[in-house]
Amino acid sequence: MDQPHASSRHILVTGATGYIGGRLVPRLLEAGHTVTVLARSPQKLSDVPWASEVTVVEGDLSDREAVRRAVDGVDVVYYLVHSMGQKGDFEQADREAAATMAEASARAGVARIVYVGGLHPDDPDLSRHLRSRVEVGNVFLESAVPSIVLQAGVVIGSGSTSFEMIRHLTDVLPYMPAPKWVRNKIQPIAVRDLLYYLVEAAVVPGEINRTFDVGGPDVLRYGQMMNGYALEAGLRQRGIAALPVLTPWLASQWVNLVTPVPRSLAVPIIASLQQNCVMREHDIDGVIPRPPEGLLTYRQSVRLALQRVKDGEVETSWRNASVEGAPSDPLPSDPDWAGHTVCIDKRQQETDASPAELWRVIEGIGGENGWYSFPLAWAIRGWMDRIVGGVGLRRGRSNPARLNTGDALDFWRVEHIERGRLLRLRAEMRVPGGAWLEMGVEPRGDGGSTYTQRAVFFPKGLGGRLYWYSLVPFHGVIFTGMANRITAAALAQTKKDVPTDENVPA
Repeated sequence: MDQPHASSRHILVTGATGYIGGRLVPRLLEAGHTVTVLARSPQKLSDVPWASEVTVVEGDLSDREAVRRAVDGVDVVYYLVHSMGQKGDFEQADREAAATMAEASARAGVARIVYVGGLHPDDPDLSRHLRSRVEVGNVFLESAVPSIVLQAGVVIGSGSTSFEMIRHLTDVLPYMPAPKWVRNKIQPIAVRDLLYYLVEAAVVPGEINRTFDVGGPDVLRYGQMMNGYALEAGLRQRGIAALPVLTPWLASQWVNLVTPVPRSLAVPIIASLQQNCVMREHDIDGVIPRPPEGLLTYRQSVRLALQRVKDGEVETSWRNASVEGAPSDPLPSDPDWAGHTVCIDKRQQETDASPAELWRVIEGIGGENGWYSFPLAWAIRGWMDRIVGGVGLRRGRSNPARLNTGDALDFWRVEHIERGRLLRLRAEMRVPGGAWLEMGVEPRGDGGSTYTQRAVFFPKGLGGRLYWYSLVPFHGVIFTGMANRITAAALAQTKKDVPTDENVPA
């Protein structure tokens, strides 16, 4: 067994199911560190490539006992969570969660806490979300544990919320009426470079306790970022008109309709763009040297992100962020339904398609492949969801062929997957109740398959019951058509794969 490196640390990562945390963990492992992750829903990590290399502690940051267990024996804590997309008094919740972590870390003898905040001006009139991130950073800096707070601006990488906003706004609109904040100055950073600083922060010597601004080499206006994207994507530069009448709220509605980014995520990002967000100091250079190959420029980071998207190599994505208001509990086992109101639509179809091909079609569902039934109805339902602030259908999927537990899939999320046998999706569209869709494969002895499909709905109140029964007349078209087309697609591929007399070697 390999001996640990002299600079190895025992590290706790919170937010490992998120965009940055999900990319940081494998890099920490590669650097020779031992990693523990604290996860509210460990099942979301069951399919990540590094799952077997980390210790998972189940729990929430509000659970003091779970936090205490997680920090036991830890040298460095990475705190990579914040309430982006949440409503209510999230600022108080953020402060309390950070205080819980700081207190537990101090008692456990943790040597350092590393937190990612946001670049911001010296202005008391910050947005609520930026202000909350500043306050969380201050909780750690004022604690008994030496802390490094990296203050980053717009993060550019495949699957990042900011990149996807820029990408879709520029792709869709040849001319762009925009809020006046498109003239504000921003200093973006490539996700690769932010991860570099994070990994290096684990082994910074001494008891440094302060904030560090981090950013790429470019200071740009938001409009310049959109046109920089256009050039890298092979598009014509877009005309942009800054209109003072477009308030942050109106702008977020516009982003909600034009891009896949839901309103709940667009609001805090747009609110943070109301002021110039650039580095005010470069002291990080004296503590962590710049990457050997240098910091990526904005256009280099866009070019790299576009290539990752093209190659289907999006490591983590905003799509897999938790959605506020979506049901978080897994589908109860059937015996537990006794005494509860539950509505079920079940379909079963026999097919000569091979189990492997049938599963390939099931696992490839959604995104660009669609839902194999009544596309107009799915599109209308997606638009209705967007109008009321939901995620809509255009969230798509991160990988065109493979799904993992916790992946977002249009307005569903992969709740459970038994590869080759069962896919269970939990609805994250706005519905008066909880909704699930299951698709399964049962092999037959003759080489064919039985396709099973089940839609399950737990109605909430009278509105939930009315919602279900209003859709019953359409179920025959939508769900029957879905079963027919999925099995037909699998059968066509099975026949294509079977050698005929003409192509069998003599």
